[in-house]
Order: sequence, then C-alpha cells, then structure tokens
Amino acid sequence: MLNILRQRHAAQRLLHTTTNRPGYIVLVPEIGEEGPLGDGLLSPNGLPAFSDITIEMCLGAIGQQAAAVEKTVKALEQDIQSGKQLHSVDIYSELDAVTAPLETTWGVAKALYLGNSTLIPTKSYMNIHERARNARAAKFCNKTVYSALQQQQQQGEAADGEAEQRLRQKFLLEGKLNGLALNKDGQDGLKELLTQLGRERGNYKNKVNMAVHAFAHVVNDFQLVRDFPQTLLEATARDPTQPLEGPWKVTLQPQIVEGFLKYCPDRMQRWNVWRANALKASQQQDKSLENSTHLEKIRGLRRRQANLLGYANYAEMSMQTKMIGSVDNLKQIFAKLLKFAGPAQSVQLEELQQFANASGGQHKLEAYDVSYWRRKQLVEEQQLLEHKISEFFPLPRVLSGLFTLSEKLFNIRIVEQPKTEVWHPAVKFYNVYDGDSSNSSTPVGGFYVDCYSKEHKFGKNNGWMVGIRNSNKTANLTPLCALIFNFTEPKPGQLPLLGYDDLQMVFKTFGTALQHLLTQAGYSDLAGLSNIEWDASQVSGYVMSNFLDDAAVLQTLSGHYSNDEVIDTKLAQKMRLLKTQLAGYNLCQELYVADLDVELHRSGAFWLDVVRKLWPVYQCMPLDKKDAHPCSMTDIFAGDWAAAHFSHLYSKLIAADISSSFAEQRNDEHYANVGKRYKQTFLSYGGSVPTAEVFRRFQGRDPSVEALLKSLDIFVPSQTTENT
Repeated sequence: MLNILRQRHAAQRLLHTTTNRPGYIVLVPEIGEEGPLGDGLLSPNGLPAFSDITIEMCLGAIGQQAAAVEKTVKALEQDIQSGKQLHSVDIYSELDAVTAPLETTWGVAKALYLGNSTLIPTKSYMNIHERARNARAAKFCNKTVYSALQQQQQQGEAADGEAEQRLRQKFLLEGKLNGLALNKDGQDGLKELLTQLGRERGNYKNKVNMAVHAFAHVVNDFQLVRDFPQTLLEATARDPTQPLEGPWKVTLQPQIVEGFLKYCPDRMQRWNVWRANALKASQQQDKSLENSTHLEKIRGLRRRQANLLGYANYAEMSMQTKMIGSVDNLKQIFAKLLKFAGPAQSVQLEELQQFANASGGQHKLEAYDVSYWRRKQLVEEQQLLEHKISEFFPLPRVLSGLFTLSEKLFNIRIVEQPKTEVWHPAVKFYNVYDGDSSNSSTPVGGFYVDCYSKEHKFGKNNGWMVGIRNSNKTANLTPLCALIFNFTEPKPGQLPLLGYDDLQMVFKTFGTALQHLLTQAGYSDLAGLSNIEWDASQVSGYVMSNFLDDAAVLQTLSGHYSNDEVIDTKLAQKMRLLKTQLAGYNLCQELYVADLDVELHRSGAFWLDVVRKLWPVYQCMPLDKKDAHPCSMTDIFAGDWAAAHFSHLYSKLIAADISSSFAEQRNDEHYANVGKRYKQTFLSYGGSVPTAEVFRRFQGRDPSVEALLKSLDIFVPSQTTENT
C-alpha cells in the first residue's frame, strides 16, 4: 500500500469523503489531482521505484494524501456531531489507514533529501515537510474528536486495550497542548502567541547563522593543521578536493570549532576561535546580531504559553511528554550524578594539568585547552592514535560485523537485496527476517544504507535514521527506513576507515533503526519510535553503541585495511578510554547545559543571572566575563529541545542500565538471552506502553544512575547513590 500515486483511488474507497472546506489553503500544488496516477512509481515488490520518482510526483502525492487525511478527519467530525456511535478503535484504525500513504511519501522525500538534495531541493522538501506536518497535525487538533475521546475516557470504554488507552492518552495530551481545552478567546490568544514565538525563534536562528558565517579565522601554516583528521581538513580547506593545500578557513560551525580546539597546537589560535564562539550572537561581538533580546522574548512567550495551557512554567509543561515525569524528579537525578561527577572532574582536571605541565605547557588550563591536552595525553600515555585505530575499522567490515552481532542478539537475519531500486548506485537495500516470527521466511521490514551522502558535511561524519514508513497493521505495511551517513566516498581501491566516534555513531544509528524495524505495535502512531517519550527516544541507539565497550565485539568488527589483521586485544581494551577519559568533566558539562535549559524555562530571572548561579555548581573553571553562550543555543531557543535538552543524557542513563544486564557476562549465550528480553520489551512495544513500564518489564525495577556512573568509571562504592 505504498500510495505515492498509483493506489490513490483504491485507498480513497476506504475513506469517508466530504466536500472541500471553504477557504482551504493548499500549501503544495496538487499536481496530478486529475491526471494519470503515475504508473511505475512502485516496484513489483512494493518498494519505492526510486529511479522513476520525481519532485513533481512527490509534491502531487503529498497534496493528495494530505487532503485525504484532512477529509477523513472532517468526516469523523461530522459522524460524531450527527450522533453516530464510534468506538475509539474505529477512529484510530481509520486515521491509521489514511495517514499511512502520507507518511510513506514524506519518508521517501526525506530520504532523498538527506541522501542528495539535488534529487529533492531544500525548498521543495520544506514544502512537502510543512504540508505533511499540517495534515498529520489535523488528527490531533480537531475539537470534536478531542471531546469525544475525552468523554470515552471519562466513561472508561470497556473495549479499549492497552494500545487504545495509550493512543487516547496521546490524542488527549496533543489536543491539550494544542489548546483544544481552551475557549475561543484562549485559542485565538494561543495562536497569536505561537505566531510571535515562531517569529522570535526565526530571528534568533538567523542571527546565529549570520554570526557563524561572519567569523573567519584563516590558517596559512600547515603545521597548525597537520593533525587534523581528513573530514576536518576537507571542511576547512579552500579547495575540499585538495585538503592538504592551504589556506584553511575556520568558521564557527560547531563541529569545526570542536575539531579545531582538539587538534590545533597553537594556544593563542585556540583561544581566538573559542572566544569568538563563546561570544557569538551577543552584544560583545556585533550589536546588530545580538540575541539577548530575542532570548528573553522567547522565554517570556514560552512562559505565557505554558500559563495559558494551565502549567506553572514551560519546564513543567515540557515534562508532560517526558519519561522523567517532573522537574523535581529530574533535579534529583542531576544531584545524584553530580555527587560523583563533580569530584571526578576535579581530580581529572588536576591530572590533566600535571600532564600538560610535564609536556611543556606553561599555563593554567582553560576551557580551550582541555580537548587538546586530553588528546595528547591519550597519545603519549596510552598510545591511542585515532588515525591508527581507524586503520582496523574499514566501513564494509564494520557494517558486516554490526549486522552479525545484531543477528546473534535478536534472532534475526539481515539479507542484502542487490536488485532493489535505489537512488544512487552506491546505496544498498536489506531485508530483515525475524526468527521469532510465525512466518520467518517473510521480511518483517527493510532498510537502505547510503554511506556517502554529500549533505551536511561540517568537519565531522554524521548519521541519520530516516523512517520511510512505520509499521502499520491497519494498512498491512511493514516498516521501512534508510540509514544515511556522510562519509567521504573513497578513491578507487581504497576503503573508508572509521574512528572511534564514527563507530559510536554508526552503532547508535543502527540501534535506532532496530527499534523502528522490529516493533510489534499495531498502530502506526505507536510503532517503533512513535509516541516514545523524548527522554527515552535515543535509548535503543545508545544500547547498541554501548556494545563497543566490549573488546571482543571490537575485534569482530576489525580487520586492518592492508592485511585484514584483527585489532590486538590490549589495544581494543584501551579504546574504552576514549569514552572514559575526562568522563567526570564531560558529564559535568552535560549536566550544566541540561540544568541551564530547565532553569531558563522555569525561572523568571535574567538569563545571565541564571548562568552565573548555575555555572559554579557544575564547572571547575571560572566563567569568562563576556561569555554569552545562551545567545547561540539554537537547539533550545530556535529548535525543539526547549526544557528537553536533558533528554540526551537521560537516554544515556537508561541505556547504561539496560547495557549493564548484557555486561554481566560477556559471551554469546548470555548476550542472546538478554537480547531476547530486550527485543520483547524495548524493541517490540514501541510507544504502546510507557517507557517507565517497559523498563520495569525488562529490568524488574526502576532505573538507577549507578550503571551510567560505572560505565564512565566514576562510580565510587564508598559513596552512596541514596537508593537510586
């Protein structure tokens, strides 16, 4: 039922239809509304025929499918208003069926855009994205449907199962957060407020972007870039095809700044880049680009939004979609982690200072020194040279080892399908077969792997799991996704070599894909990652990347590019230091940003006062008098992570607890036993069960901070975690 165009008429026979609403605005042209249905868009196996899909087809399909969703919602509304008795199961199934084609087309466009934006240009993709989002939101923003579900909840509809109850909670919460519980004046006020908020967020983001590109630090001396990894050289060189030829231009793109501070040996030049980064989008850098005003307006508007919806502040409102449940619970987690991370940070920075002194450093370490000397210490004391380590991890070998590990853990088979149509000759497609399924010879899902996307190359390799379609039992659809990486395509006869960060990224991306592919949830809105709380959405990715703590797993992934030699056991064991070195310091940085985000969305104090209050709680080093880092926190103040940045850390905490069960015995049999339990809970339930309950079904208790602390080697048994 991949309904890009061909099966549109067949699908519409299943739907309620109504006349178009007066004043209906089409954001994307309804190309092909009356024309041919576009035969050839589907391969015989039901997968997208990527060689035939065009921009116009995607635009036309998304317009048709969005209209079908909105018409179905309107028809449901009329049925309810006419007094027709509808069970919640009928509502969810009908919406599931009509939404499936829309989400598939949206997913195809997303994969093409990330894989190569020349196939779907940014402007076209954003039109598709906005049209799809608006149509999908129509499901959750209908007052009549909301009121009917509210009434059913009050009456306790007997026919509802666990999944239906979970879906109703989702619809009611989405409706409440979209203002459906407000009167007409309240809804109008919320709409105007959100319009203002969108404008301020746009201004904030634009000024950060301008500040990032306004700074250019030019390096002419090759000795200053000699240790740069290939990706960083390519991102900074005047000619990326000649990365060893200067000059090299350093901008304030976050990953370029991170790389420069790690590899540049010149302290003054590191300070210059660090300082510019800390001051960007503030009055200290360029008054025309200052974001302090927009930052305060965004905070104020979010506070008003929360108050209007019945919450004391925005942070409290944010907790409604989080596993942690409340700000008080979150603060307790922060305190328990800081109890160990704080002392560890002090010890680790003192040891790093001693190493720097012994190695010729003549200054007290500052923030812009830490990353550089950490790398030097790992090289000098542990002989951990990242480029040498990468020689043992050619990309094809890593992917093969990752698939084999997953097959053993979860009783699945991953089989390449070389004749499947793809959007580029280098892209591969794999079917996934589940050995625990009643029909193990039929694929339960499939995924594409595109290793060489040319998009978003800012000095570091990245990876994305793009859900092309969700599992949808109503529409009889199996899950489909794409793993897209932006590794540099190698020259003939060469292979891409993966460093430790690359390994972490690849494993995390595939772990997320497994949750998408192995879900057993019946409804699309509960399948895979759908309806997972924000602070649990990365758990499956981190669980997979935690297997890299096992030296034996690293050896199964390895094979030197020149002679296929497996990495030495001692070196494989040492690689864990790349995660644990300065772990206390790093955890304190994460805790600071997470707590700052929460406090800026809870407190009414000026942002700089909040910074000055929190900084000494988590940081050993003094705050620079002109530091204005909140003025460029785009994920939080222009993106979707407001009062939610802690979600990254909390996902790590949950994943570490799960991984501790695997780590009790490092052997295949134990891994398979725990893997089965993990598959039957975290990978199967999707969002059909609250993650806190899923965790209890897996672990038999609530989460603890202890496993994360132990995984970072900063847990001290003599200290108590106070029954965590």
